[in-house]
Amino acid sequence: MLENPRSPRVRQVAKLAKKQRRREAQLFLVEGPQAVREALSSASGWVQELFVTASSADKHPDIMDLATHAEVEVFPATDEVLAAMCDTVTPQGVLAVCRFIDVSLGEVLAPGVRNVAVLHEVKDPGNVGNIIRSADAAGANAVIVTEASVDIYNPKAVRATTGSLFHLPVVTGVSLSEALEALREAGLRTCATQANGTDINELAEGGALAEPTAWIFGNEAHGLATEEAEQADVRVAVPLYGQAESLSLQTAAALCLYQTAFAQQR
Repeated sequence: MLENPRSPRVRQVAKLAKKQRRREAQLFLVEGPQAVREALSSASGWVQELFVTASSADKHPDIMDLATHAEVEVFPATDEVLAAMCDTVTPQGVLAVCRFIDVSLGEVLAPGVRNVAVLHEVKDPGNVGNIIRSADAAGANAVIVTEASVDIYNPKAVRATTGSLFHLPVVTGVSLSEALEALREAGLRTCATQANGTDINELAEGGALAEPTAWIFGNEAHGLATEEAEQADVRVAVPLYGQAESLSLQTAAALCLYQTAFAQQR
């Protein structure tokens, strides 16, 4: 039982909340029963070790069974130790240390890829995590997060995915131009979201979204720069029918990915 929140072991885990330490160790934290459950359910063996309070072990016996099946070492810990390790104000009593899961462009852009999200200069970890979750829900094949965006292993980003980070491949550390070139070579039409672009309904009604499509989403505050949007094959706008100034990035991304999913499922 880990009881001392100031022990070297506990501090070592807690340091993974920092980007530099994560990169050095190639490890990141996954908090909460749902996300940990999804990580353990993967056949890829990403979970390296698991820390659980006694009450959480009793409450979530399925997680303990998954850990046993995956041959993951489990460390019982007190509430104080979990609080020292976790990034959240109110920890849920379950914390996993996982290996990095990012993959290369070549690995994900295989034949048959039809729906991809690209995040460029997205700075809010909650937005990155939620868009990964939306992409997963829409059945997207992959998410590409450029080097100009926030770290996907930021604890807030990981929590926002609610486990979807372990369901679809995520590429990181590439430039926008590198991503666009690879997508075109893989046969996907690249669509940049831009306020003065073609109405997304026109694309959907014309059948364009039924073809392999990659969506490029820009920064929360200013979107894509004009020269960046012009690198895409098509500039696309989501119409506003009410009086709102704009849609949130999360909402716009979910709408675009689902429009593509609807068209392709038909």
